[in-house]
Amino acid sequence: MVLVVKLELLFIELGVVFAWLWLKGNPLLKHIRNVRWAFADVVCDYMLGQSTCALYLSLRYHLLHPDYLYYRIRELPKSFKLRVVLCHVDVEDVVKPLLEVTKTALLHDCTLLCAWSLEECGRYLETIKVYENKPADIIQGQMDTDYLSRLNHALTTIRHVNKTDVVTLGSTFGTLSHIMDASMEDLARCPGIGERKVKRLYETFHEPFKRVVPKHLSVPETSTPKNFEPRPVSEGNEGEKEDDAKKHTKKEPETTIKSALSAAFAKYSDKIGKKNNISVKEKIEECSSPVEAEGENRNCSE
Repeated sequence: MVLVVKLELLFIELGVVFAWLWLKGNPLLKHIRNVRWAFADVVCDYMLGQSTCALYLSLRYHLLHPDYLYYRIRELPKSFKLRVVLCHVDVEDVVKPLLEVTKTALLHDCTLLCAWSLEECGRYLETIKVYENKPADIIQGQMDTDYLSRLNHALTTIRHVNKTDVVTLGSTFGTLSHIMDASMEDLARCPGIGERKVKRLYETFHEPFKRVVPKHLSVPETSTPKNFEPRPVSEGNEGEKEDDAKKHTKKEPETTIKSALSAAFAKYSDKIGKKNNISVKEKIEECSSPVEAEGENRNCSE
């Protein structure tokens, strides 16, 4: 199947002269040399396959007719699965017009290809046409299935390790598992493996995947000291100490020094408040009792 180029119906009816004029007015066709192409009455500018089409747009023309691309995309039938907008960047200030073209292409499910010359536009059209019936995995790199090729592919990803080093390591240790289990002294005995390569190899095989945060950078765990007793010793504190000891044996969430001090002093202030309330109550009761003997004065103003 050939690449189909749009040609107006009037030109087809009037003959070869107008076709020649159309070819002369479309300089992009001069750069399509590696695939066959023909004129036809199609909606798109270039029909690259049964389900692939392309629209050509010049940024200079877009500045004169901003709605041109929108109406051209609307005319495309839904049978095309791949719709390419081939944008020829032929202006100096490209930021604003290229942004408009990109938005229009994305909103209408089109693939945008930008080219800075007609030769580049022709290469894009030829490439899409050539790979029309090719599978997607053809662009993937091919790798041999033998063990040495796979070992070479795995070890050369390590920096400073080349193919010669892979041959040396393979002949010395035999398998990849033995290379991974080797110590730095064993790796250093291999000819051609210097100190830098030995360090790279050993770190690659023994460095954990999950990076551990150093202890000096982490927040230190704080806990209440064993001999820290913010409350005064009094009667009844022994039972409370036993209860506190039982509570500390249970797993509790980590607390900071500030929160521990705040909780301790809150309990201390509550206890002092209760003690003061009891003493005031006793004094009130003493003041309310009758005077037992004359001349005995009591200070009830407190």
